[in-house]
Amino acid sequence: MACLNIDKMCQREKKMKNEKDEYTLDGTVNKHGQPAVRARTGRWFAGVLLLVNQGLATLAFFGVGVNLVLFLTRVMGQDNAEAANNVSKWTGTVYIFSLLGAFLSDSYWGRYKTCAIFQAIFVAGLISLSLTSYIFLVKPNGCGDEETPCGSHSTISVALFYVSIYLIALGNGGYQPTIATFGADQFDEDHPQESHSKVAFFSYFYLALNLGSLFSNTILGYFEDKGMWTLGFWASAGSAILALVLFLIGTPRYRHFKPTGNPLSRFCQVIVAATRKWKIEQPSRGLELYEGDGQDLPDNGSRRILHTQGFKFLDRAAIITSKDIGVVLVNNQWHLCAVSQVEEVKCILRLLPIWLCTILYSVVFTQMASLFVEQGAAMKTTLSRFHVPPASMSSFDILSVASFIFIYRRVLDPFVTRLKKSSPGGLTELQRMGVGLIIAIMAMVAAGIVEHFRLKSADKKCSHCSNSSSLSIFWQVPQYVLIGASEVFMYVGQLEFFNGQAPDGLKSFGSALCMTSISLGNYVSSLLVSVVMKISTTDKMPGWIPGNLNKGHLDKFYFLLAALTSADFLVYLICAKWYKYIKFEERNIEKQYGEKHGDLRV
Repeated sequence: MACLNIDKMCQREKKMKNEKDEYTLDGTVNKHGQPAVRARTGRWFAGVLLLVNQGLATLAFFGVGVNLVLFLTRVMGQDNAEAANNVSKWTGTVYIFSLLGAFLSDSYWGRYKTCAIFQAIFVAGLISLSLTSYIFLVKPNGCGDEETPCGSHSTISVALFYVSIYLIALGNGGYQPTIATFGADQFDEDHPQESHSKVAFFSYFYLALNLGSLFSNTILGYFEDKGMWTLGFWASAGSAILALVLFLIGTPRYRHFKPTGNPLSRFCQVIVAATRKWKIEQPSRGLELYEGDGQDLPDNGSRRILHTQGFKFLDRAAIITSKDIGVVLVNNQWHLCAVSQVEEVKCILRLLPIWLCTILYSVVFTQMASLFVEQGAAMKTTLSRFHVPPASMSSFDILSVASFIFIYRRVLDPFVTRLKKSSPGGLTELQRMGVGLIIAIMAMVAAGIVEHFRLKSADKKCSHCSNSSSLSIFWQVPQYVLIGASEVFMYVGQLEFFNGQAPDGLKSFGSALCMTSISLGNYVSSLLVSVVMKISTTDKMPGWIPGNLNKGHLDKFYFLLAALTSADFLVYLICAKWYKYIKFEERNIEKQYGEKHGDLRV
């Protein structure tokens, strides 16, 4: 009996030792470029650090962004339409820079180095903005509240202001898609338990983003609304510095994927190779195409993409001709590409229609930072003796996001899973994004109805029209709550969808697609406002969105957005039905750990 107990103890110790020394299955490496040991790297220790980092960085970013439209009107002296357009352009630029961050991350720097460098730029921009505001812009002291506009500014001070906010745009834009993907990298998708944690991470990531902005929308928003702009900006800078320090503390525990080289050259190789063979007859089966010799694969866990139908012209790049016999030996991809490389291009082409359909949703989303704030400022903003800053109403959006993330994960997803007996799991990412579009339509209708009744109780003869309506600002709560609910379905679904459907060497690009959707949404919003103002302005009518909202028809603009989003939803249904999911073969673990891993410079 004693021998049996000893034997069991030995087996248990052996099992614990094996678990302690077990490598990850997805090809990740540690900071030295060696295979990542599961017990000593990644998982929720690294994941939580990155979630806190994201929350603090978001607090810093929205400490500037959420009240930027008011800063431009009160401190910089711009009118409502000009300020709304400048905020849309700036926010759009933030997310355009996400493509730069994703490119550098996937191609050359890796995700860790990209995150560290862009966070440092972000901190520099915030410090510069704080100094510029303190020394040049917020003059005389205490100006910039509802009552006291600031004086005129020199060309140099205005230039420093724009350099500062666009440094913030560069730093935050380059960091955002990379940190989302880097966080997902900490969980092994080929491990049963960690794969579930990876799916959960995206929901918690978006929750951390919203909780970070909750503080900036309420506490910082209140101080900035009272004219304490410099204090708010310095608080944002301090939060960003703390976020960077926490990120660096986790360095020994992170898992990394090695960058895979320039994806643009791989795409061009497929196009050139397919064009060279445009006269060659295509094989009837994908099995006759060149699969590669293993050297064609980037170091991403040795996982190939399986051949799919569609975009058959690109398959020509993988057809072996008599001229390609020598090409195979020298591995010239400008003449012959492996199926996996061809499927990379197909994958991105299939993602683009889905991505385009999300842009109009982002037009709806961006109204929260511009027109919703201006609408709220024209309503009754007092509750008893307490003044409610219009920008702080976005707190209801954040609370809605937090609530619906847990409602979806704990209630809706299990309920739908029980209903869908024919297929496992709850709603697919594409279905969730469709639900997000429907809720966004409802949000615009709600905003239009509120504005319709606000205009009925507004003083149209006011000069400074803050608090010019007897309708309480809390009537905006439904539109903010609906926007928050739509974000849970649309943006969390987008993060999961684009990250899961992007090829292994383009994961940051997948996350950047979500960010650039927001970017183009801001640019389209700016364009739409300009077009609507030009068309709706007449001699007797100052347009739908004039400086004095009481003389305009913002309600019609909201109803226009609802109609456009409805049309977008119909197009989205067609694109979602046409979409084909990417399929990977199983990883070759022996090859993955049988070869020597090079150094990973981080």
